[in-house]
Amino acid sequence: MSQGVDELTVVDPRTGERVARVPIADPGACAAAVGRARAAYRGWASTPAAERAAAIAAAAAAVRSAAPELADLNERETGKLRADALGGVEAGAATLVQYAELGPLHRGRSLHGDWAATDLMVPEPRGVVAVLTPWNDPVAVAAGLLGAALVTGNTVVHKPSERCPGTGRRFAELLAAELPDGVLEIVDGDGTVGARLAADEVDVVAHVGSSATGREIALACAGRGAKAVLENGGNDAAIVDAGVAPRWAAEQVALGAFANAGQICVSVERIYVVESMAAEFLDALVGEARRWAERIGPLVDERHRRQVHSHVTDAVQRGARVLTGGEPTSGPGSFYPPTVVADCTPDMLLMCEETFGPIAPVRVVPDFAAALTEAADDRYGLAAAVLTADMAHAQQAWRTLPVGTVKINNVFGGAPGGASEPRRSSGSGFGFGPELLDEMTAMKVVHWSAPGG
Repeated sequence: MSQGVDELTVVDPRTGERVARVPIADPGACAAAVGRARAAYRGWASTPAAERAAAIAAAAAAVRSAAPELADLNERETGKLRADALGGVEAGAATLVQYAELGPLHRGRSLHGDWAATDLMVPEPRGVVAVLTPWNDPVAVAAGLLGAALVTGNTVVHKPSERCPGTGRRFAELLAAELPDGVLEIVDGDGTVGARLAADEVDVVAHVGSSATGREIALACAGRGAKAVLENGGNDAAIVDAGVAPRWAAEQVALGAFANAGQICVSVERIYVVESMAAEFLDALVGEARRWAERIGPLVDERHRRQVHSHVTDAVQRGARVLTGGEPTSGPGSFYPPTVVADCTPDMLLMCEETFGPIAPVRVVPDFAAALTEAADDRYGLAAAVLTADMAHAQQAWRTLPVGTVKINNVFGGAPGGASEPRRSSGSGFGFGPELLDEMTAMKVVHWSAPGG
């Protein structure tokens, strides 16, 4: 992706060929979109919950029907593998169905007060929601935020990532086609457009993206009393304890570090392995990295590849060893090989910042206690994985690690409906699950007594 004076140029990260040019919304266009959403709010908020849910369910069916089109756009704009792109569309459609089912069931409470009065707690939509979504899973992530906001009676102005504007816009258009005019508005553009929306008189800003942008959004919302729902960067640790099978541990870590070329919000970003099994684990991890080399797509663009490689270069300059990979792939596209880096130290960018690429930086520690201490010493707080056969260690880990999600003996996975809150620089609020309906609504207390006389 590159930017002209008033347009974005999107290129295929596999070939470097231009995919599209997209106009950047100017301040007037952004204000007009917010105004249309504001004008549509009362009508949509007063629409029966079952009717809103039916519209979202219809949108889910439309998204499923358009899966090949959406997957094709996603492949061309971000380099996502076809199977992963189709999986993201299916996940998005399933999420819309989930919120269509949950929306009418979202409820308040009745309270027990005076016999002659009625007391209620009633959830109400918050108003206009600005939804700013990322490029690494554009359909699935947007489906959650848009579905939850819309089914609870809010209206939305959606800005897809500038790295996949075609995918994001087409997905949102499929939803908007099932809704009244103004209920879902779409604007295209870069970070300046997102900042403009966050500073406008919207009631909620829901953002998935970098921590730096999240901090700016939080400040903008705090200044006028708007709500911010943020899922931002992560620097997720994986701990490899003594007593687990080295090859299995390497398979798990490789999956966490290399899937989608390391461009997943909860990718494994730093690895702590107990010294007694470090040699066997590292040998196995190098083998896994080489097997993954033919199974990953490119990084999203050349700018991101330079960022990933700068982290590897920094580590080498500080004394780390690259065991495999470590150099941008030659030829067209923004490919980067699965890379294993040993002898890492806490001051290296690979260990203290989110790299978001197919890099497995490994730090050897004397024991599990040291691994847990170092894993917890981080400014992010999104997720962590712990591979251990020791029940006491597992218990200590999930109770100690200051992150929103802890996965024991599996780097990915979890039951449907689970929701967590990120910590520290990784954001705030529930970004998915049934609890996202609570984020998109505000609770009102009603006390109703009979008139005097």
